[in-house]
Order: sequence, then structure tokens, then C-alpha cells
Amino acid sequence: MKFSWRTIVLWCLPALVIGFFLWQGSFGSSPANMGGNAASTRMSYGRFLDYLNAGRVTTVDLYEGGRTAIVQAVDPELDNRNQMLRVDLPSNSPELITRLREANIAFDIHPPRNEGAIWGLLGNLVFPVLLIAGLFFLFRRSNNVPGGPGQAMNFGKSKARFSMEAKTGILFDDVAGVDEAKEELQEVVTFLKKPERFTAVGAKIPKGVLLVGPPGTGKTLLAKAIAGEAGVPFFSISGSEFVEMFVGVGASRVRDLFKKAKENAPCIIFIDEIDAVGRARGAGIGGGNDEREQTLNQLLTEMDGFEGNSGIIIIAATNRPDVLDSALLRPGRFDRQVGVDAPDMKGRLSILEVHARNKKLATEISLEAIARRTPGFTGADLANLLNEAAILTARRRKEAITMTEIDDAVDRVVAGMEGTPLTDGKSKRLIAYHEIGHAIVGTLLKDHDPVQKVTLVPRGQARGLTWFMPSEDQALISRSQILARITGALGGRAAEKVIFGDAEVTTGAGNDLQQVTGMARQMVTRYGMSDLGPLSLESQQSEVFLGRDLMTRTEYSEEIASRVDAQVRAIVEHCYEQACKMMRDNRAVIDRLVDLLIEKETIDGDEFRQIVAEYAVLPEKEVFVPVL
Repeated sequence: MKFSWRTIVLWCLPALVIGFFLWQGSFGSSPANMGGNAASTRMSYGRFLDYLNAGRVTTVDLYEGGRTAIVQAVDPELDNRNQMLRVDLPSNSPELITRLREANIAFDIHPPRNEGAIWGLLGNLVFPVLLIAGLFFLFRRSNNVPGGPGQAMNFGKSKARFSMEAKTGILFDDVAGVDEAKEELQEVVTFLKKPERFTAVGAKIPKGVLLVGPPGTGKTLLAKAIAGEAGVPFFSISGSEFVEMFVGVGASRVRDLFKKAKENAPCIIFIDEIDAVGRARGAGIGGGNDEREQTLNQLLTEMDGFEGNSGIIIIAATNRPDVLDSALLRPGRFDRQVGVDAPDMKGRLSILEVHARNKKLATEISLEAIARRTPGFTGADLANLLNEAAILTARRRKEAITMTEIDDAVDRVVAGMEGTPLTDGKSKRLIAYHEIGHAIVGTLLKDHDPVQKVTLVPRGQARGLTWFMPSEDQALISRSQILARITGALGGRAAEKVIFGDAEVTTGAGNDLQQVTGMARQMVTRYGMSDLGPLSLESQQSEVFLGRDLMTRTEYSEEIASRVDAQVRAIVEHCYEQACKMMRDNRAVIDRLVDLLIEKETIDGDEFRQIVAEYAVLPEKEVFVPVL
């Protein structure tokens, strides 16, 4: 069993005090100790008088003011040998001294010693001294413990990590896929290293740079790269570390942070997740409290107040710029907002090359193919993908990562862990028809993404999966592509209806129907792709922020709402009928693909397209305009 230093101190301190008093009690002014020789036996006062009358007493030493005597007497029972005897004298015996003088017995009176008073005084002093010393020791040691009692006087101190020369180990070469953001931030590094290049033409150093982007795109990594490239003092802190339960502590920490930064200017302050402290003030229900608002006010003043903060560049990161206070985003505080978005295919390839440096890859692996298969993946997702592939490689006791591990890692990251293979023949066949329905529509429709593979291997909550691989990163999506995606999503339900009938339709298309309804409604209310005309009837804000958007108001009349519902229904019904027609026209190839899928459990895209091309019936080209 291990004991901490606190436990040892708390146990030893009382033991020392108790032992001290016990030791003190052993040092009394006893006559035996005072006389220098131990009195072996005691004698009653009456017997002492008998010995005195018989002339057997030779010397008497009186102690404690005449209350105790050490008597040297001759004992006839011990062959007349002298022995030391202790006698307790009565308090009223004034005649004793007279009798000793009459008998010519040598006696001596020893005055009372003051050792007891001295030890008592020392005892009274030692206990509080030991107590104060122990508490002082505990107090000093608790200063190094976060949140300990020694931190009571340090509430207002900044918790920012400080490095005189930030050795993060990260440079711009280690950050890939965000070339535009790197170019913007490279100027910040140049500002810090060679400010005269800009001040010579009248340019001012930007005071703040806000990194905005979804999670995992590399905002914190970029801040580390700036610190590593600039080589200037670097303060790093999280937005949540400013806020405490006591009002005013956060503002005090902001002041302390900028005070330290000004002493080491030029320098960089990096605030991660600034939305924790920079949320909009006075946003209503659920808005900022007094502590957060005071902290934000102090931050605004320090960034661009009466005194200014020359030589300090604040870099902040957030994935919720919509909740930030407008005063924080204005020029003079955050002069630049750098978007760090999910990388395109070229960026994903660069990121994969960075993360593949320390991985053993097989020769047949193509990073370009992996980048093409992972649209929408962020830098963190790609790093996790290669790490999962490396873990699978080690688990399978292989020497290098192959495409099999890459494929399994992609499936695991996107859909979840692999489940138990299906054994029930009826359920397995129904799921196979459902997945083949998705794949056949995606293959036959010109504007749909091509099929990558179809599998019956369960992953996560899905009993089967159909993977599509976009040919390119699509920043803009056409109306025909949205209709194709709606039709493809309805392919599974259409296959169940055509093959098994309405009575055997299952709940497997629940998630598909949610996606279909969402896409159709956005076509009508957001993108203006319906008979209602080019109108945007819904705002882009999909989440209720604090109390600002709690009381939502309808932006159109009930008549328009009814027409919107009718348009959405017409779009979905048209796509569903088209999917059902494709199932009926291609029943033969569907049955063949289902048998092959049940046998192999996985069909890749090339093999699937080859079989479909043999005798599939292509859908007729038509233009869909729902008329109400």
C-alpha cells in the first residue's frame, strides 16, 4: 500500500505532539531523580520516626518543600547496612527539623526546581509551532496541485501555457490540404519576423486572426505551425479556461494574460474554442451569464481598447462563428477570418501523403484512389482512416497495409464496426433485393454517382450497404442530380414493393425516406426548384441558438405552406414511380445480381456494372416538372 505525503504528515503530526507530552511528563521533579540515586523502597512516616528515635537514621534530604524525604538509615535486618528510603512527610510536621538537630543528624533542604514550569512553557509553545509548521508545509505543497487550497489566491491568474520559443514540432510543411489558409497565415509569420517590410509602406500588423471551419480540419494544427514557424513567445489557452464560477475571475485572467503578453511582445496568443467565452451578449434565454459577459468585455477592451495591444497577435479557432459576438468580429479586433474547410481531392491527397510517411504501405496502394473515395473527409478523418488501417494490419499479422485494410477502414469509419453475418435466408434475400435496388438505380441513371460496391456485411445499424463514389468534388449540385439521388434513395423501397408486394415492405427504408424528404423540401423551400418559383422560403439557420431563435416565426402563409407540402409530395411520388418502373423493367438482371450477392456477400462496382451492361433496360430521358 502506498501512502501520499499528505497522509504521512497528517499521521505523524499528532503522533509527535502526543509523544512530546508523554516525554515531558516523564521529566518531573521526582525526588529520586533529584537526589541522583534511586530510592529502592518506601518507608512510612511512623516507621521513620521509630528509626529516628532508635538512632538508625544517618542523613536526611528534604525535597518538594518538605513533603518528601530521602532517608539514609541503617537496617538491622540487612546486617546493619545503609539503604536509601523514601518517606512521604505530612504537611504539618514543623517539629521534624528540631528533632533532626537535637539528634545531630545531617540533613539538607533542597529547594523546588523549576524544570516543570520550563517544560510546561515549552510544551505550550511546541504544539502551536508544530501545528503552524505542518499547515504551512501542506499549504506550500498544495500550490502545485491544480484546484488545491493553495490556489485560492491564484484564481485571477492566467492559466495560459507559455513558451518563450514555441517548439511545437509542427511547421507549415506538416500541414496539408489547406493551402489558402497557409498562405494567409504565412503573412502573419512574416509580420512577426520582418515587420519593417510592411510598416515601411504604412501597413499595420493585424491584431487578430480567426480560424473558422468544421471540426477536424486542422485549425489547432495551423496555430501550432504558426508558433513553430515564427519562433516568438507563444501563449496558448482554451476559451473555457477563462470562465469560472466566481464573477470577475475570467476578466482578471484576461488582464493577467495580456499583461504577460505585453511584457514579451511581439508574441502570439492562441485561444482555442473561443466560442466558449465569446458568445453573443444578451441573446435571451440560455444566453451568457455575468461571468462570461464580463470576461468577453475585458477581452474586447484588451484587443482594441484605449491602450491597445501593439505587438500582440491573437489567433483564435472556432467551429461556431455564428454564435460569436459581433463586436468581437469587427476589424480592429479580428481583422481576418480565415476559412479552414474540408479539403478537396488534391488536398486529401496531400494530407494522405503526410500521414503515410510513417506507415508501411504495400506497393499496390494508390493514395489517389483513397483520396477519390473519401469526399467530405477532414484531415482528422484521414489520419484516423490510415491509423485504423494500420491497426487492422497489425491485427491480421501482415507486414504492410494493403487495399483490403484500407477498404475495411473506410467502411468502419463511415458505417461502424462489422457485425455478425446474416444467416436467415428470407431476411438475407430481402436485404439483398433492397441493396440491389439502390445500386441498379444508381447505375442506370446518368446523373447519379457510380456504384463502388454492394455488400451484405452488416456495419453499425445497417444490415447491408451500397457505396457510391462521386467522380469529383461537387461544390454545386444540379436539379437533375438531386432528383437522381432521390430516386436512388427510393430504389430499396421500390425493390421491396415490386418483388415482394406491399404486404412485405419493411422498415429498412426509414433512413432513406428521411433523406428523401429533406432533399425534396430543400428543392422547394431553399433552392427554388419547383412551381413556386425562385423563392427561398426558409433560412439557412437550422439550429436554435441560445434564445435568439427560440420563438420562430413562419415566413410564409398557410396557403404557401400547403403548396410546399404538395410540391414535396409530387417530387417524391414521381421519383418513386420511376424507381418502381426501373425495377419492373430490369427484373431479370436484378434476380441475377441478388443471387450473386447472396453467394459472394460483396460485389464491387466494376463487376456490378459489367453484369448490368449485358441486358439492362435504360430509363427513358424525361424532364420532370410537377404541375399542381
